[in-house]
Amino acid sequence: MVGKKIDIARGREALDAVAAARSVGDKPARAELATSVRYLLQLLDEKAPGNSVEVRVPPFGAVQVVQGPRHTRGTPPNVVEMDAATWIDLATGAESWSDAADAGRVHASGTRADLDGLLPLRP
Repeated sequence: MVGKKIDIARGREALDAVAAARSVGDKPARAELATSVRYLLQLLDEKAPGNSVEVRVPPFGAVQVVQGPRHTRGTPPNVVEMDAATWIDLATGAESWSDAADAGRVHASGTRADLDGLLPLRP
């Protein structure tokens, strides 16, 4: 993931703002949503460093994680992609990997593209 590291307090503040907006049916502010997604991708990178799986949450960010064969050119062999709301729900434990995957909200390809054992990141 490229960019400046997000401070823990700022990341949690953004997550709280997104949760508060969603709890009353409002759309979260784009800046808070982007910070939340990037913060959670950062936590995933810290938990499972590596280069064998690319996790994409367009348009906010992507990170390569999980130990294994390094990918250097073209489309990675193991890709996980989802929208911001799904990523936040998975990373915070609001939704299970299997439920999101079964509902088609997670698009995963490759033999290592199952993040179930790495999530949630935050209780």
